[in-house]
Amino acid sequence: MLAQLSKNIFLYASQSKMLNQAAKKWGLRFGASQVVAGETIESAIKKVHELNEKGLVCTLDHLGEFVSSREEAIEATQYNIRTLEAIHRAGVQSNLSVKLTQLGLDIDFDFCLNNMRQIVDTAKRYDNFVRIDMEDSGHCQATLNLLHELRRTYDNVGTVIQAYLYRAEQDVKDLKGVSLRLVKGAYKEPPEVAFQDKQQIDENYMNIIRLHLLSGSYTAIATHDHHIIEKVKMFVEENNIPRNQFEFQMLYGFRTDMQQQLAKEGYTMRVYVPFGNDWFGYFMRRLAERPQNVAFALKGFFGK
Repeated sequence: MLAQLSKNIFLYASQSKMLNQAAKKWGLRFGASQVVAGETIESAIKKVHELNEKGLVCTLDHLGEFVSSREEAIEATQYNIRTLEAIHRAGVQSNLSVKLTQLGLDIDFDFCLNNMRQIVDTAKRYDNFVRIDMEDSGHCQATLNLLHELRRTYDNVGTVIQAYLYRAEQDVKDLKGVSLRLVKGAYKEPPEVAFQDKQQIDENYMNIIRLHLLSGSYTAIATHDHHIIEKVKMFVEENNIPRNQFEFQMLYGFRTDMQQQLAKEGYTMRVYVPFGNDWFGYFMRRLAERPQNVAFALKGFFGK
């Protein structure tokens, strides 16, 4: 019960615009620097280079969400384009992850679509890939609609499906052939749309992983759960699924030992590397996911 209470508190904080705005002025605090790769493109590229040298590939995410003005969305679009250009110039192994609410989804669908076209087109020129992060369930259908429009023209774009949503299985079936990152889910969702029980979420997670792999589609399994990872290893071996059809993904700063072990075993291991000054919402969701993550905050707080 205490764990659920703390989870709810962190999730509530993650959605507070007042706290998010204040955090931009604080700089990386409370241990956030351990899980956020700095506030600039340059600092993020440096971290990616270090991870590449350890045999890990990456995806960069310029943090930010729920913008309220076209100016902010256009600025975020240009920043993501500059990030792709920086990846290309540096020659590092990284693709890009984006959130549509940072690019104006809540303002106007077509406006956001145009912003995304610019980003995906830039990535296409550099032979790179863009992953559309999935946000809360209220944005799920609009995100998939926008992905569908993009894929009329581009094949270098995919998205994320969250296993805790009841709709996840059907979405995975509908997205056969699309590169998907499969996750358990990190937002607070009501029982009307999402499983609340951990065992049910885990079961559905393995279900959609098997489903997408067996369809022959590229699958990114994003989890720190070693039980799930071991099950996936056995499943791909038993079903002769080639290693170039899937990858494991983990967050920057978490389970670094497991990340390197998977890379040593010959699996593609991609690290999700967030950066930027809009870090608070992301950090609060990480604290909410697992009580153990609070240790990061305490260590960072008392280390000041």
